[in-house]
Parts: sequence; structure tokens; C-alpha cells
Amino acid sequence: MQIPFFKLMIEARSILIAGAGGGFDIASGIPIYLYLRNLNKEVVLANLSFTELPYTFIKAVCPGEYPVTEESADLIYFPEKHIFNWLRHKGENPIIYGFSKNEMGVLPLVEAYSFIIDKHHIDTLILVDGGTDSLMFGDETKVGTIVEDACSITAAAKLRLENIFLAVIGFGVEHDLNHHACLENISTLIKDGQYLGASALTHDMPEGFDYLDLVDYLNKKMYFHESIVTNSVASALSGEFGDFHPTRRTVGSVQFISAFMSLFWFFRLKGVASRIKFTSFIENSRNMDEVVKGFQKYRLANIRRAYQEIPL
Repeated sequence: MQIPFFKLMIEARSILIAGAGGGFDIASGIPIYLYLRNLNKEVVLANLSFTELPYTFIKAVCPGEYPVTEESADLIYFPEKHIFNWLRHKGENPIIYGFSKNEMGVLPLVEAYSFIIDKHHIDTLILVDGGTDSLMFGDETKVGTIVEDACSITAAAKLRLENIFLAVIGFGVEHDLNHHACLENISTLIKDGQYLGASALTHDMPEGFDYLDLVDYLNKKMYFHESIVTNSVASALSGEFGDFHPTRRTVGSVQFISAFMSLFWFFRLKGVASRIKFTSFIENSRNMDEVVKGFQKYRLANIRRAYQEIPL
């Protein structure tokens, strides 16, 4: 039984996979990248980056957008460069762009996506989120790190591209997020006809095996910046459960690693974007500060959904 998302990928020819929320989100897209490359699809990668991209000594191709290449400086925090190198070791010739978070609001991000779409003749865009805060609508009590994800989703929804999707992995990773509301939102998107199925990433799939290798590689290269999300997903793939701590960063907190974390959930992105409550507050933003202020303005003026626990 093949889920609708992968059926839609059959017709795709040139695909952009972009990390929605920044940081290591692009790492969560690598299993999809590898799957599509095995189908001989052309795939370009991009990420809303927390790296100081102007210091990579690579010239921006448009405001706030920087190619990641062999010549990019090896900065202390630079997951995109390490993923570039890992893919090279796998025999790939990756094309990766970074969007400087400090220079991005919705409108500059539209320009950044459009540059890649035009240059590489993209017909399909997949935004990827490690964690599920991209599925928050904004009226929930606890929304995780919603701002960057909402910026990316709002920008992507403005593009003149028919095939735009959102892929999410890592359900349960964030602590500051109401997962009851997340499941309620998923059900709302199902009713809207925007849900394209879920698929488990497993350690014995080629893509799952390579994902575990990538996470291990990133841990070694970025010893002081290990990703909680990627390591939690990798732990779930490896069969860990409950209060397991794959990195030093979570010591002192209570973790709940589970098989839910290894599930990819797929949606039509414009359907998700239509449910974000504060779009009008951020859609004309020129930088991330304006996105933050727009979100805060919405939150101050509106009642939040009652907090509920999952009754299990």
C-alpha cells in the first residue's frame, strides 16, 4: 500500500527539499533526498540556516541566499556544509543553498525560493520539519519554535508552483508543544483533504541505514552542537524507548523516545498554510524580527486554545 505522497512523487522531475525551521531540519530531509535520487530524480537541497553564512566567504546569489560548496569556510556551526561533505562521500554531487535566518522574512524567502526554482527548473517543493511545530496553527497554548516554520510555510505558499508539500518527522521531540493539539490539527488537515499519509523510517531501509550513518557523522563533526531532534529520531529507529538520552544536551530532562518519532507525516503545504492563524501578521515581513513581532502581536490579541493532555 503506497501512500498518496509517494504516488505524487512519480511525476516529479526536479525537486527542491528545504528545511523549514532551520538548524538541522535539512538533515531530516536526507532520507527523502536519497529515496528520490534512487528514482533518478534531480534534487536540490536548501535550509533556513542558523549558520553565519556571510562568513563562509561564498558570495550570495540573492539577498540572504548562499550556495554551500567545497570552498565554503569550515565554521564551528555549519550542518549544511557537513551534510554536503557526507553526500559527497556517498558519491553524490549535491547542490545545497543556505538561507541566512538573520536576513530572512517571508518576502525575502519567497525571493530565495524563486531563485532556486528558476535556476534549477524546479517543479516540486518539499518543506521538511524535524519536529512537529510546523503543524501548529498558532492558537495553541504551547507551540514550540513555531516562528521559523511559519515563515517558511507562508513564503512557500506564495510561490507559483502547483506541487508543494510539507514532510514532518519527530512527533514527540519538542517539550514546549502540546501534542494533543498537534494530533487535533492533523485530524483537521485530514478533514480538509490535505493529508497525504504517513510512512515509517526504519533502520533496515537503505534510507534509514544512511540516516543513522549521517547522524553519527554529524555528531562527530559537531561534537558541541549535537542535534536533539536528529538524535532522538535515530534513537527511535534503533529501538530505544522512554527516558533515553542520546546526547548530553538532554541530561537533566525527562525524554520520551518512541516509535512515533520515526514516522514521516506528509501534507499539501498550502492546506497547512491556510490554517495558520497569524499569516496576515507576517506575510509582508522583511526579516525574522518582523516575523517574531507579528506572531507576538497575534498572540497578545487572541484567545488561546485550551491545553489538553493525550488521554492514554
